Amino acid sequence: MPSAAPPDLSLGALILAAGKGTRMYSDKPKVLQTLLEEPMLRYVRNAAISLCPQTTWTIIGHAADCIRKSFPLEERFILQEPQRGTGHALRTAMPFLLQAGLSHILVVNGDTPLIRPKILRAFLDVCLAEDADLAFISLTPDDPAAYGRVVRSESMVAAIVEAGDYDETLHGPMPGEINAGIYYLRLAAVGPLLSSLTDGNSGREFYLTDLVHLAVFARLNVLGHNLGNVPELLGINTPRELLRSEEMLRESIINRHLDAGALIRSPGAVRIGPDVLVEAGASICGPTEIYGRAIIRRGAHIASHCRLTDSVVGEGAAVHSFSFLQEAEVGPSCVVGPYARLRPGAVLEEKAHVGNFVEVKNSRLGKGVKANHLAYLGDSDIGDGANIGAGAITCNYDGRHKYRTVIGPGAFIGSNSSLVAPVSIGEGSAVGAGSVIIKEVPDASLAIARGRQRNIPRNGKIGGPSGRR
Repeated sequence: MPSAAPPDLSLGALILAAGKGTRMYSDKPKVLQTLLEEPMLRYVRNAAISLCPQTTWTIIGHAADCIRKSFPLEERFILQEPQRGTGHALRTAMPFLLQAGLSHILVVNGDTPLIRPKILRAFLDVCLAEDADLAFISLTPDDPAAYGRVVRSESMVAAIVEAGDYDETLHGPMPGEINAGIYYLRLAAVGPLLSSLTDGNSGREFYLTDLVHLAVFARLNVLGHNLGNVPELLGINTPRELLRSEEMLRESIINRHLDAGALIRSPGAVRIGPDVLVEAGASICGPTEIYGRAIIRRGAHIASHCRLTDSVVGEGAAVHSFSFLQEAEVGPSCVVGPYARLRPGAVLEEKAHVGNFVEVKNSRLGKGVKANHLAYLGDSDIGDGANIGAGAITCNYDGRHKYRTVIGPGAFIGSNSSLVAPVSIGEGSAVGAGSVIIKEVPDASLAIARGRQRNIPRNGKIGGPSGRR
C-alpha cells in the first residue's frame, strides 16, 4: 500500500474471473488459458496480492472447480452463480467485502495478465490524491477493437459504453479511448448504486461499467485515468490476443535475463517462464523452452531444441540438443544428451554423463557415472564411476509394483543387459553383455547370465543360395 494512503483506508482487491470466455473457443475457463505455461489468472493474482496480501478475493463461476484445483492453497474464492455479468459479480462479492471491513477496493479483470504491481500502485496513488469515489484506467490503443468505449463531455468522464451497445446517435462519434477493466471503488459511495444496475443491454447482463454513468449522475467524484497506448493492459478475449500478450511477456523476460548477464542466442526463439532463474554467465541457444521453477547456473549451456521444466542445471553443465528434462537435477560439469530424457527424480551428480537416447527416472547417478547410449535407468542408485553400456535397462516394474536397482561404485554394466529389480550389483563388479540379472552380484565379481552359444548347421530351407523362399 502506498505511503500516501490515509490511516483509515482499508483496501482490498477483487479479481473478476467468473466468465467462460466464449471467444477463446475452448472448454477451459478463459482465466486458465496459459502464458508461458502459467494460467493468466496467476499473473493477475500476483499483482493484486502484492498490494493486498490478505484481502484479495477472486470471484469465480464457470468451471469453478477447475479454477479451485488450479489454486489449491487459495481459500478466498467467491462463487457467482449464475453468471450475470461483471456488475452482478460485484453485487455477489459485496457481502464478503463489507464483512472484511474494507472501505475501498481495486477491481481487476482476470484477463489482464500483464498488469504489473507498480501500475496498480501508481493508479492507487492518483485515486487517493484526487479523492476519487470511482476511478478506472483507460487506454488509447492503436486498435480499439471491441473494447468498451469511454465517453467524455468536455474532458470529464460521462460513461463507459460497451462496443456492442454503442449508438453514435446517443453517444456521439465512437471515441478511441477504451476501458482497461481496472477500477477503484469507495464502497460507501458506490455500494448503493449497485441496486440501480439493469440488464437492458445486448448481452442481457449487469455491467460493472454502468456504475460510471450512475456515479456521474449521483455527482460522485469519477476519474478516468488515461495511460495512453499501453498494449500490456489490453484484456484477452481471443486466441490471437492471448498470443499477442504471451509474446510481449516472453520478450520482456528474455530482455530481463539478457540485462542480468545471461547469453541468449536466437532470443526470439527462446521461451522462458516467469519463475525461471538464469544466472549471469549461463548460455541458452534457441529454439528452447524453459518453464516452471527451473534454475540454470552460471557457466551452464543449454543447446537448441531442448525443453526443461522445474529442473536445475549446475555450473558448467551442458545440455545438448533435443533433450527433455522434467523435475530433474543436473550437477556441475555434467553432460546431458543429445536426445536424452530426464524424468522426475533424476539426479546427476558432478561430471556424470547421460548420452543420446538415454532415459533416467527417479534415479541418482553418482559422480562420473557414464550412460552414453540407448539405456533406461529407472528407480536406481548408481555409484560413483559406474559405466552403463548401450542398451542396458533396469527392469523396475513387475506390472503391479516398482522396485529399485542398486549399482555399486565402479561397476560396469555390459551392453543389452537387463537388471531385474529388486537387485544389486556390487562395487567394482561387471555384468557381461546380454545378461539378464535377477540375483545379487557380489563386489568385484563378473556376472554372466545368458544361454550358451550353439552353432547349428543350416539345412538349406531357411534361406541362402539353396533355400530362398
